[in-house]
Amino acid sequence: MAASNTSRSLAGRLQAFWNHPAGPKTIHFWAPTFKWCITIANIADFQRPADFISYPQQIAVTATGLIWTRFSTQINPVNYNLLAVNAFMAATGLYQLSRKIAHDQSTSKGGGKEAAE
Repeated sequence: MAASNTSRSLAGRLQAFWNHPAGPKTIHFWAPTFKWCITIANIADFQRPADFISYPQQIAVTATGLIWTRFSTQINPVNYNLLAVNAFMAATGLYQLSRKIAHDQSTSKGGGKEAAE
């Protein structure tokens, strides 16, 4: 009996997800889903040396994340996929900017490669 209720509940949830205004039948689902690729690429760049980080690129990533995180809470219905991807985008951009700033400050104080040369 419990398995029957669970399967009906799961089927109902899947149907609700499928038919949601921001569900997989709409661009409102797929655009933020593919935007995760940018965030994942930014996370992969955490392993790269900080001197390869671009200020304009990371400022754009951070600004986009912050602006669209706010926007995703104002639209109806609230698109939680859009909210999540942009919050992570802003967070990864801020982290990369902090790495670049710390790197630039350490090299300008004579602790970097430029001072040794």
